[in-house]
Amino acid sequence: MALTPEALRSAGEVVQNAASLREAAATWRLRDPAMRVIVVDALDIRDEKPVLRLGSRRIYLATSSGVCLSITQQPEHATALVLAED
Repeated sequence: MALTPEALRSAGEVVQNAASLREAAATWRLRDPAMRVIVVDALDIRDEKPVLRLGSRRIYLATSSGVCLSITQQPEHATALVLAED
């Protein structure tokens, strides 16, 4: 599954405007049921580079080859959005 630049911008708007990350995740799951959305603690992902920074909120892209997820900077390989907040 490829994440288009337009979809990434739209996800950024959802994350930025939601009252909470959990609300943003729920909204995005309704918009794009094929894309997994995960909310994690910022400390758990502190060594990774976000694809978008939105104030204290960050969006990371992840890919999976089965069970394990790995962070990617390549939207064309993204199978999940990972959300974190400071």
